[in-house]
Amino acid sequence: MKQIDPAPRISGFIDRETELIGDIKFKENFRIDGVFKGKILSGNGLIIGETAEIEADIDVCSLTINGRVKGTIKAKDRIEIFSKGRVIGTVTTPKLIIEEGAFFQGSCQMEMKALESKNRGVDEKIVK
Repeated sequence: MKQIDPAPRISGFIDRETELIGDIKFKENFRIDGVFKGKILSGNGLIIGETAEIEADIDVCSLTINGRVKGTIKAKDRIEIFSKGRVIGTVTTPKLIIEEGAFFQGSCQMEMKALESKNRGVDEKIVK
């Protein structure tokens, strides 16, 4: 039987005492608890901790937000804004989850292509 890993493997980390300006590219999951300004690009997940302050263009697979984020955010799979999360900007994702108590100011576009391709696969299975 396959075991499910309860916590994602973190390959990189910016601690709360760290301030960084620039571009970040990573393959695995990455966590930011400090201050970051710039661009973030990944084929996997990004975790924004409670103490994080981010001003960036973000393009990742999935995004979990517990801190402050300002910018243009794209996630291929999902974006979750938890109760302590604060987001100002433009969000593009097929799934947006906003927990009670979270703050979101901006615009959101649900990617129809991603949703349609997932639904098409379900419809094809039903037809067959």
